[in-house]
Amino acid sequence: MGNRLKKDDLVQVVAGRDKGKQGRILKVLEEGRVLVEGVNVMKRHQSPKKFKEAGIIEKEAPIDASNVMIVDPQSNTPTRVRAGEKDGKKVRVAVKSGAVLD
Repeated sequence: MGNRLKKDDLVQVVAGRDKGKQGRILKVLEEGRVLVEGVNVMKRHQSPKKFKEAGIIEKEAPIDASNVMIVDPQSNTPTRVRAGEKDGKKVRVAVKSGAVLD
């Protein structure tokens, strides 16, 4: 995966139950998975003896990074990412519009 996805990137789900939903990346996990805000939400039953937050809570579960694509800042559609260079530094570039993502 390299540096394709980073925290706070706006992504769109392209496969699975939540296909079409957009959200910000909350966390990038080591195993090639990401936590996306409002996507793959699960319900967790928690007892008040063990947790501060008791009852039924909803939280995001990890989704595979291959099932999300970065949203192009200009066209607001999913796009692939390629490496580019700007002022001698490596940057991520949207393939559709050529916009710099970093």
